[in-house]
Amino acid sequence: MICSMTGYAAKTRECAGGSLHLELKSVNSRFLDIHFRLADELRAHEQALRERIVARVARGKVECRLSLGLGRGVSQQVNVEVLSALQRLEAQVRAAMPAAQPLSVSDVLRWPGICGDAEVDAAALAPDVLALAEQVLDEFVACRRREGERLAEVILARSRQMRAVLARVEPHIPAAQAAFAAKLKERLEAALGSADDARVLQEVALFAARIDVDEELARLKAHLDELERIFTAGGAVGKRLDFLMQELNREANTLGSKAVVTEVTSAAMELKLLIEQMREQVQNLE
Repeated sequence: MICSMTGYAAKTRECAGGSLHLELKSVNSRFLDIHFRLADELRAHEQALRERIVARVARGKVECRLSLGLGRGVSQQVNVEVLSALQRLEAQVRAAMPAAQPLSVSDVLRWPGICGDAEVDAAALAPDVLALAEQVLDEFVACRRREGERLAEVILARSRQMRAVLARVEPHIPAAQAAFAAKLKERLEAALGSADDARVLQEVALFAARIDVDEELARLKAHLDELERIFTAGGAVGKRLDFLMQELNREANTLGSKAVVTEVTSAAMELKLLIEQMREQVQNLE
């Protein structure tokens, strides 16, 4: 399957300790970069979550948020030790800065660790956390696959357009090059002398070699074949396709630099536009 690096999924699971909520979202990145936003009482589950994400995601900047909301009937108390420490800190600050505003109740309640259920057992939550992680990962990966399939359709459509451009211009290239070479020969004859002059023949032969684009056309077709093969194989294709976009662009540039007729120049520009459109989508693929 082809996957995008952009995805989102979130689920909530009721458990003995309350209500677990897990959220995963990702954007583009050159590598797999995972960031966790976990409540302190859930920090022990970070490694297990990381292992499951790594097993199913290859690339992207992934943000994982896990929180625990207390259920009905679960007592919640102010942590007296943290409150006392906060009072001491406030007194020290106000002694040094008398004009400082006092802490409000909302400020105190937002202080990390100030309130919570002292009976929350992180180890007991492990089965629920892992079960929730599997559900969210299933939805998260499915989301990335759906977008990846749509991106693949766009890229393959551009590939077919490139083939159409090559098929349209290729039959006209030999005659156009021959006509241009004949015109060059006439000009050289007028400047240097007889058509049998070795220098005239040599210059025409060298110029014909410089404007020969058979190799570029063959490479462009080979790269398009490889692009379609990569999509057929599936998997993590982003880095391979990114390299292939560079090669396609290189051949299109060379084709344009060798162009001696308007048809080839226009075709090269059209190819470069299609390649850029593909490259923009490839950067979103895993």
